[in-house]
Amino acid sequence: MVNLQTKFAGLTLKNPLVAASSGLTNSLSKIKELERAGVAAVVLKSLFEEQIENHSEKLTMTSDYPEAADYINAYVEMNHVEKYLDLIRSAKAECNIPIIASINCYKLTRWTDFAKSIEDAGADAIELNVFLLNAGEFGDNYLEQSYQQIVRELKKVIRIPVVVKMAKNISNLPGVIEKLKALGTNGAVLFNRFYQLDFDLEKLEIISGPVFSNPSDFSDTLRWTAIVSGTVPDFDIACSYGVHSWEDAVKGILAGASAIELCSVLYQDGLGTVGNMLTCIEEWMEQHNYQTISGFKGKLNYANIASPSLYERVQFMKYFSNYS
Repeated sequence: MVNLQTKFAGLTLKNPLVAASSGLTNSLSKIKELERAGVAAVVLKSLFEEQIENHSEKLTMTSDYPEAADYINAYVEMNHVEKYLDLIRSAKAECNIPIIASINCYKLTRWTDFAKSIEDAGADAIELNVFLLNAGEFGDNYLEQSYQQIVRELKKVIRIPVVVKMAKNISNLPGVIEKLKALGTNGAVLFNRFYQLDFDLEKLEIISGPVFSNPSDFSDTLRWTAIVSGTVPDFDIACSYGVHSWEDAVKGILAGASAIELCSVLYQDGLGTVGNMLTCIEEWMEQHNYQTISGFKGKLNYANIASPSLYERVQFMKYFSNYS
């Protein structure tokens, strides 16, 4: 009998599959469905600072009394935050799996304000989602420095594990994660999926692009999981971007992941896919004589293969050398 238990960011999980932050994790009823489906933990839908501030501005604009603006803004913010805290409290009271909060902000003060309240509400960990795109208005390494500054300040006020959901556009991912680890970060998720845009060729307008990831997106996640796992030892990683099958989950663990966050596949294939994935992972482990997740975790990462260059540019050249 194989044992699927794993540890991620200081949390003990009954298996590696975690429901990622999404609309599937925004209510108690949905969280309970996910738990029944077999996920080992849930990352709540993110609390967005932008959402709070934009809503506050709209209400303020309808007021004929400028002196009421501060009161209205404070009320709206507390209403959003209190609902989120209530979700944490109720989920912790009625579920037996770890509940990980997700906060999505771009101002340092907002992160710390929200995080302390979230910890007090009983969340088992916090996943930080730094939603910021440097389109040239910021200096070099601004995103990387933002990660570090936010973690540094958060670790001063909270004790629960801190996980950072990383962007794909970081120039030196292992170096940044090494610095985050030194600051006390307990884990990282690879990767954050930003809003996708597209163009309407008839209306000549910017429109929303594909909402869900594709299986082909997993290649970058796999590559960087293996590299980070092999270059930043004793640090927990979760694969997220592009995971669509049990094979992806096993590959992620072979690359060094401690957990696998699921999102698009749950929307597209339904919650029943969780049980199917777990069954297939167990069967694969039995076929290959692995009794525990730790038995094959990182077996193919950057540090554990004879030719680490396979994860670098030479892989591209070797692939296309077979074609004329």
